[in-house]
Amino acid sequence: MKMKKVLSLGLSLLMCGTLLVGCGTDNKESVANESKTLKVAGLDGGYGTKGWQEVIKKFEEKTGVKVESTFEKKISDVLRPKLTSGKDVPDVIYLSVGAVGGLTDTLIKEKQIADISALLETEIPGEDKKVKDKILTPFVEGATADPYGDGKLRLAPLNLGPCGLFYNAKLLKDKGWDVPTDWDAMFELGEKAKKEGIALFTYPTAGYFDAFFTSLLNATAGPETYAKLIAYDSEAWKLPEVKKAFEIVGKLKDYTLETTVANANGDNFTKNQQAVIDGKALFIPNGTWLPGEMAATTPEGFEWGMMGIPAVKKGGDTYSTNFVEQMYVPEKAENKDLALQFIAYCYSDEAADLFRKYGGKNEKASKEAGEDVYNPGYLLPIKGYEKRISEAEAPYYTLAEKGVKTNSATFMAAEAVEGVTLLGETGILFGSVNSVMNGDKTVEKWYSESLDAIAKIEKANAEAAKK
Repeated sequence: MKMKKVLSLGLSLLMCGTLLVGCGTDNKESVANESKTLKVAGLDGGYGTKGWQEVIKKFEEKTGVKVESTFEKKISDVLRPKLTSGKDVPDVIYLSVGAVGGLTDTLIKEKQIADISALLETEIPGEDKKVKDKILTPFVEGATADPYGDGKLRLAPLNLGPCGLFYNAKLLKDKGWDVPTDWDAMFELGEKAKKEGIALFTYPTAGYFDAFFTSLLNATAGPETYAKLIAYDSEAWKLPEVKKAFEIVGKLKDYTLETTVANANGDNFTKNQQAVIDGKALFIPNGTWLPGEMAATTPEGFEWGMMGIPAVKKGGDTYSTNFVEQMYVPEKAENKDLALQFIAYCYSDEAADLFRKYGGKNEKASKEAGEDVYNPGYLLPIKGYEKRISEAEAPYYTLAEKGVKTNSATFMAAEAVEGVTLLGETGILFGSVNSVMNGDKTVEKWYSESLDAIAKIEKANAEAAKK
């Protein structure tokens, strides 16, 4: 399951004599580090933990630092009490904005994520380059990396993963159905599919609408308006083209697989993904990890297709959210210098190769081969990333070449408002999707509640700015 969220990111000089992260590692340094322990914690998600284990092992060999790691499916639940008490706090956390549990979102709101702007000037252990010389600039600029818009880096990008609508390409070919590029064509296809007992749409969980809905907003309202939307501009949210996005989701209700909502949770979401493989549904919002995540139950001959979110009108712009997973250093971390050194190492070619080589374990292939076989893992957003993409994966990373525009799904940081949760799996904006799809909530009520939440957040932000 994806570990959520998205593109665009933002980023002081670190003196070698002050922090060892700015220096290359030699034997003396390695010996000095032998008494130091770095704590790393993160999500055990769709990419598994083998890549992390291998990267940690190499980092220990290279630096002499001992690393204690904790990776759990419900890492938010594990870390929340530690971060609250300030005891046994990890030095590095891998957990994206919008991930289940909302821990990262909470830490951003509470301003408990450290400024790691010095990372760009940090020399990568084992290489003669600084992070800024390798990392792709767009990924260290904008709200996903700089949630407060103050020009300081707090969230380091880990994975380059385009999101969009995945579909059963073979089924469409066999039926002679064209891949729709606008919503009119999409719903026309929905009528054809419905006559044959096939649903047009399903989704893993409501949380996946962070990528889907933000791309849809770009398609309906345009990027200039979207920039105002993620900054909580209440007047922008009242525009009819913004409401149009809500209405499109509401219309999808009539074309969504009936069992979707019942399975749209952390335990059963793969059933909705399997429905596309089994030909029970045509489209599902997801990211590049999907084929690997479902490899064990994907039959021979199946062909995944991937497209951006359809345009509002024929010939209009289509969009795809670029999901970038994130690493960061908690404000309460004890070893911020070692944390920066570790994160810098993650951008080395050695680490990038290991992350890519070891994704989630492919149980089906492992059984057939009689040895462990892994799906492709994280694709680090560094120069030369395209060399780590196989021919089979290329279609998932070439949407831009097909004219699909890229957008970010990350909102700017906001002041906490009692009783108001806008984003995340249980937030008003995305979490309401289940209620809309099962008929418990109308589109009008969903839209009205979203406007009310936005207005309260905008007011809180304005009052905080005056202080």
